Amino acid sequence: MIARIRSLLVSINASYWFFPALFSILAGLLALLTVYLDRNGAAEWLQQFDWMHPSRPEGARTTFTVIAGSMIGIAATVFSITIAAVAYASGNYGPRLLTNFMEDRGNQLSLGVFIATFTYSLMVLRTVRNENEAAASSMSAGATALPGFTPQLSLMVGMILAIFSVAVLVYFLHHIPASIRINTVLQGIGERLIHDIKERFPTDAQEREPREQSPGEKVVATSVGYVKIIDFDGLDDIARNCGATIAIKIRTGDFIHPLVPLVEVSNIDLTDDISRKIRNCISTGGMRSATQDLEYLIDELAEIALRALSPGINDPFTAVTAMHWTGAAVAELARRDLDRGPEQEDYDWDCVQPLSDDFNHYVQRSFGVIRSAAATSAVASLKFIDALYAASSACRSRKRSDLLVLEAQTMVRLARTQLSGPSLEELEVRLSDFKLKMKGEMN
Repeated sequence: MIARIRSLLVSINASYWFFPALFSILAGLLALLTVYLDRNGAAEWLQQFDWMHPSRPEGARTTFTVIAGSMIGIAATVFSITIAAVAYASGNYGPRLLTNFMEDRGNQLSLGVFIATFTYSLMVLRTVRNENEAAASSMSAGATALPGFTPQLSLMVGMILAIFSVAVLVYFLHHIPASIRINTVLQGIGERLIHDIKERFPTDAQEREPREQSPGEKVVATSVGYVKIIDFDGLDDIARNCGATIAIKIRTGDFIHPLVPLVEVSNIDLTDDISRKIRNCISTGGMRSATQDLEYLIDELAEIALRALSPGINDPFTAVTAMHWTGAAVAELARRDLDRGPEQEDYDWDCVQPLSDDFNHYVQRSFGVIRSAAATSAVASLKFIDALYAASSACRSRKRSDLLVLEAQTMVRLARTQLSGPSLEELEVRLSDFKLKMKGEMN
């Protein structure tokens, strides 16, 4: 159940309806409050300011009409611009990045402010009463000394919201082109990836590789989709209550279908009730998300690099930037203890054993994916080796540094079939320098 709730929260986080809906509800409540205050004479203090001339009903109605009409028009324009930006980014950088733009707080909050201002204006507009209109109640009749009913306080709040919306519009017009710049996109992915690595693997002293899991009786999947959330706390409670050891055989982001093993349970007799509880701790959906899934962010960087190096785009410098961020992430992994699963601070490894990955897995998932495309470009291949060397500076063990050297050698072997002449010679020299430097640093 917890896994499904967290999965729902992730979906809400990537939606465009939540903040507009929330802000509209708050705006409606604010409208009811300000109109109530106006009806009870709370706006009389505004008359002591000479520069704040009270509005007549017709003027208030016109003002609210203009605000409401302009805000809904701006909201439609903002939504159209956002969709155009998302389509551009998805087509040029890859469909995986669609989620990044959908989760962008700047876009969500901007749309929410415009919709909220529209809702507020519309709610207050219905209470404005002209001089020749009869009051709906005795309270309405005594709410103002002026003929009709003009909610002065509500009008002032509406003007403040309109001015604030103009400021938000200026911010939005700056934010959209800035957010679709490829360097900004790569920076956002890279910084989030490095942050998640530090959160997941906080220990940087031992550089241990993952331990072997305990074999046991399998619990298989009954649903189809990508694993979005694994409730490790829930699995830990099940294991402790039953005295069992649960070895997880999937990782977040894996695609599962019926009869795929989810976990292996040992030390107890597995029952249908325990199997059902274990399945409820694993939430699936139609697409992956970055929650608990380092590989998702790594794949985004790799996808941008591959697209940039494709013959149709041929933009090696974008690929170089992607490799720089990939190298920074691998460097963080190179000096950390990888014998750890997501959210492991709250459960015992002897009770719940996650499917952890060793350093070679992350190297192959990142540089290994980019390798064949980088080998076709003289610029990208050189920077590929440079990024590996920069990552190797964080290694404290010979085993991990040797994996990076091996990755560079594999790329050069591919490059020998794609490059020739001075480009290949320069690449061979760069590889030799890399190997000599690593040999000297480890001696």
